[in-house]
Amino acid sequence: MDTGNLAWMLTASALVLLMTPGLAFFYGGLVRAKNVVSTIMYSFISMAVVSLVWVLWGYSLAFGEGGRFIGDFSLVGLSGIDINDGDGMDLLFVVFQMMFAIITPALITGAFVERFKFTTYLVFLVLWITFVYAPVAHWVWGANGWLFDAGTLDFAGGTVVHINAGVAAVAAALLVGRRRNPGLEPHNVPYVVLGAGLLWFGWFGFNAGSGLAANGQAVNAFLVTNTAAAAAALTWGLLSQFQTGKMSAVGVATGAVAGLVAITPASGYVGVMGAIAIGFGAGMLCYFAVLLRNKTKLDDALDVFSVHGVGGIWGALATGIFAISAVGGPDAVGAIDGNWGQLGTQVVAVGATFGYSLVVSLLLLKVLDVIPGLGLRVSEREEDEGLDIVAHGERAYIRDGAD
Repeated sequence: MDTGNLAWMLTASALVLLMTPGLAFFYGGLVRAKNVVSTIMYSFISMAVVSLVWVLWGYSLAFGEGGRFIGDFSLVGLSGIDINDGDGMDLLFVVFQMMFAIITPALITGAFVERFKFTTYLVFLVLWITFVYAPVAHWVWGANGWLFDAGTLDFAGGTVVHINAGVAAVAAALLVGRRRNPGLEPHNVPYVVLGAGLLWFGWFGFNAGSGLAANGQAVNAFLVTNTAAAAAALTWGLLSQFQTGKMSAVGVATGAVAGLVAITPASGYVGVMGAIAIGFGAGMLCYFAVLLRNKTKLDDALDVFSVHGVGGIWGALATGIFAISAVGGPDAVGAIDGNWGQLGTQVVAVGATFGYSLVVSLLLLKVLDVIPGLGLRVSEREEDEGLDIVAHGERAYIRDGAD
């Protein structure tokens, strides 16, 4: 690990951390004005809580040697990592992976905004990272994880981050229930576009940093990340234009995020033409998933599953289709290069992540809901008043009646 690689990975880590404030603005703009501080705080507090959980025991459970399904406690408090080992690479890997752990539970919050207890959310963060995120990260990225050994391709987190969070969002929306009075439109469209822009920018660290080196694979990952986001954003915008006669700014921003989600697992394995196909598919599938969700009674308020769940599933499967040896090497070949077995491996990874995240997330939320003093949902009066005042004693805007 030379100084150039170290510098790039430090930069990539910072870029990934920037995505969480970007997500805060993206989600914050979509809710009503009386809940924007609350919504932003869901993401911002994750930076504090998960950072501590990660260095204390989360990293050890995810990347400790352990067994095939979870790590161990050998690295609790990072006690087993010497600052000088590998010229700092071991510690740098802790930092880089921490940023992924921070944003993943923050993604879930879009499903339960405007009605979830903030104090319960703090406990949920600790439990979910410990019992859901860390085990799945170990399966896919741990040196002896069972999905890693099976040959699953997930370059930057299609299963670990996006399917995992998207399915947990469904669990949360099911148990928390519907909002009493959902807003009819986003309260601040510029926030949404700004947040999407920050996510797009930070995603270059998310994907191009996941090879852990400043090399040709990182450059390609950077390029295909941008290409897929562009294809998905344009696809979503055109679908909106055809359906409504107007190209929604929120829709284009959401489409870009869907494309970024879908290219995440594939970014180290596909070329630019595969990225266009993945972006186009993400724009189409996630757009229609949002329309379908609106016809159901599931109040996934900010369409976390439609974007991250569906986009992550498509991206994981598309990796098994479009991976080519010219980018990922001989061990990363998909159906387009004749290796149909890789698609089957990807299906197993999708199914395992989906089932585990759904069951364990439901169990954790159900336990939190029945513990005296916790519970998942605020009272009807508090929901009507808005969580900014109820949970934080602050308003985003001074003007009265900004709703």
